[in-house]
Amino acid sequence: MKEKLQNYFDAAKIFYSIMILALVNFINPLNAATGNWASATTGGNITYTTTESSSPLKDVSGNYLTIVYLENLSLKKIGQNTNAEDVAWLLAQGYRVVELDYASHAKAISPDLNADIISINDALYAGSFCGLTNCSKLRSWVLFEGYRLARDVSYFKDDPTTYNYPTAYISTTGDSLYMDIAYPANATEPVPVVLSFSYSNSWYTNSHQRMNLGNTLASFNDSFLEGAPGRGMAWAIADHPKYCDWGQGKPTGGANKAYGAYETNPDAAQKVKSAVRTLRVKGENLNLSGKIGIYGFSRGSTAGSMAVGDKSVTTFENAGLYIGTNDDVQVAALGSGVFDYTLIYNTEESDVGNLRTNCPLGWGDMATNLALWQTQGSSYLAETSASAPVIFFYNTTDALYYQDQIAKFKTKLDGLGVTTATVVDYGTGHAVPQTSAPLTTVYNFFQTYLTPPSVYTGIVGMKINNEFSLTISPNPVQNELKFSFNMNNGGKVNYTIYDVSGTVVYKTEKMFLYGGSQTESLSLNKMSLTNGLYFLKVENAGNNSIQAFAKK
Repeated sequence: MKEKLQNYFDAAKIFYSIMILALVNFINPLNAATGNWASATTGGNITYTTTESSSPLKDVSGNYLTIVYLENLSLKKIGQNTNAEDVAWLLAQGYRVVELDYASHAKAISPDLNADIISINDALYAGSFCGLTNCSKLRSWVLFEGYRLARDVSYFKDDPTTYNYPTAYISTTGDSLYMDIAYPANATEPVPVVLSFSYSNSWYTNSHQRMNLGNTLASFNDSFLEGAPGRGMAWAIADHPKYCDWGQGKPTGGANKAYGAYETNPDAAQKVKSAVRTLRVKGENLNLSGKIGIYGFSRGSTAGSMAVGDKSVTTFENAGLYIGTNDDVQVAALGSGVFDYTLIYNTEESDVGNLRTNCPLGWGDMATNLALWQTQGSSYLAETSASAPVIFFYNTTDALYYQDQIAKFKTKLDGLGVTTATVVDYGTGHAVPQTSAPLTTVYNFFQTYLTPPSVYTGIVGMKINNEFSLTISPNPVQNELKFSFNMNNGGKVNYTIYDVSGTVVYKTEKMFLYGGSQTESLSLNKMSLTNGLYFLKVENAGNNSIQAFAKK
């Protein structure tokens, strides 16, 4: 009898264990994990939630394709779906999703968020992010709330005989080259898109490495592309036109590694123009506006610059997909790259050695084959003032031949009446803009020509120096707004509440005889505020702090 009772209790324990497990899985079916992540943007911890897909996708290394989803930002959300809907959609596609909840922090805006984008990519590349050690370093993306991802969109069929490498590839019919497009789902209005070409990240047997952090975003701390939604823009990244290991490639019957240091035309120009056409056509179904900007750095700059000029070349235009579709772009940001191969002899520098050696192996002596050399570069394609406006960026500590290339290309565009601008010495060496001022300059240049919808809350342009260490608690707020701050000295303090459009909905002032820690409260009932997002600004003697709060 005792044995039967023990068996009964053991069976009951198993049954209840199963029921508890089932209940847990019902409540949290995808095994979500939560914790805190140190945000460079906010200067404090923010909450993260990691949810695994029931049908996870993995890269060639067996690591999980991951979406880092930035939500509850202090920006107007263009995509109309709820975050829950978009996260569910991403999970259904097979992505692991890590949600970072900014809780409407006042600094969750552009370009402040770029600091976190850099931190996220650096952490993913280092192999440890939010307690995860198996996120893909090759195929992970940072998305703003409301955005989804169109992955592996084919934009060109590669010709294996262009670079004749490796031997195993030459006998194939050629691979398709692809792009990824991050777009706002169910957008309130059409948005423009920024297109970048990877820094030579995809090639035979190593395809689908457009986001390879070791070669692009993490190694250069490049955040411009993934930060574009903070300015109302979508973005896309495409396989580099040179579908071959960098340092390899040769013309048919030519010298080995003749193409080792560069990409050659018409192959590169054909692919770039086909990518622009593909993005414009595919964008029609993604509610993109049709306006396209190019962003490029280093090898990606050389590739992207092929889209800037207005000259029509039959062999460049009549290849690839969607022939006949307009392949003009409206603006470009180009970092250090090569734009005119006939000028590689203008500077004495070790980096130029490979070009000086290899270019003649591919195109013959420049003096007797000048026309061929000219057609290889993007400068050749800039013919009239109809070429796209360009903002160049570089550091004067970068290689001299890069600076020479930018100076010469800019001079040509200026001579044609094309609008140009430059951002110089934002960092050191071969690097991209990473900090607020240069990023803002480039973003503003793009906004002028792409005219994206405004995502500003209306307080974005305000000076925020957090002089008072302002905190609001509890937040969200119901009837009474309670907040605290520190001030060094006594004096008059202004309290201002703004709605998301930047309109002042309440303003008052108070005199303090002494400095120190202050705790205040304001009755929201008397203000007749509807539920939603607001901002409290505390100001004294030109110093201020701003914090967002939600009224519910």
